[in-house]
Amino acid sequence: MADLVYPPVIVLIKGLWRYLGLQFKFSGAEHIPAQGGAILAINHIGYFDFALAGTAALPAKRYVRFMAKKEIFDNKIAGPLMRGMHHINVDRSNGSASFVAALRALRSGEIVGIFPEGTISKSFEIKDMKSGAVRLAMGSSVPIIPTIVWGSQRIWTKGVKKDLRRKKYPIHVSFGEPLLFDKSTDVEAGEALLRETLVKLLHKVQGEYPDSHEGQRWAPIRLGGSAPAPLN
Repeated sequence: MADLVYPPVIVLIKGLWRYLGLQFKFSGAEHIPAQGGAILAINHIGYFDFALAGTAALPAKRYVRFMAKKEIFDNKIAGPLMRGMHHINVDRSNGSASFVAALRALRSGEIVGIFPEGTISKSFEIKDMKSGAVRLAMGSSVPIIPTIVWGSQRIWTKGVKKDLRRKKYPIHVSFGEPLLFDKSTDVEAGEALLRETLVKLLHKVQGEYPDSHEGQRWAPIRLGGSAPAPLN
């Protein structure tokens, strides 16, 4: 498919990152296939997660088609951009249509980005997950790439005023080894494996993060932060 909108949006996004002074550490891009379909299953801690994960995938020379809620597509400014970049509209009142659209994109060789937790985790831990990522992998025979973003919650997250000042926050994005599921996979077992893998990768990324988590609102209780306690 023609990508006339994605390249200029990337230029704008990179300009925003430079303005914010973000300090990136990207790892694991070699796990993203050079061609063919794959699913990025991404943790969700802030409103910039999609753009940061997409930026981290650029060294692999792949564009990510994100599954995003219908309200974004309904926005007069964001909507045309989302459609122009061939992202996938998720209407929660008609989930089957978005599932079919994602399946079609994967079978045509696209990288599809999914937030399996469904919404931002206020605790910054991995929440209970929906089974869509595993079911898509089973239906399209493509790998799931576990993906962790860390640091984005310091800029803009749910329930906290966004901070767009230049503060040079460290932002880490890590792509884990692919997980493969086939049509014989038990969906619940597959979901449990994906969650366990994301938790392990999250802990690894947090352990390598240069700033202390102690006493920070953006850090989970487990690391001495003051974020809300996990609900699950």
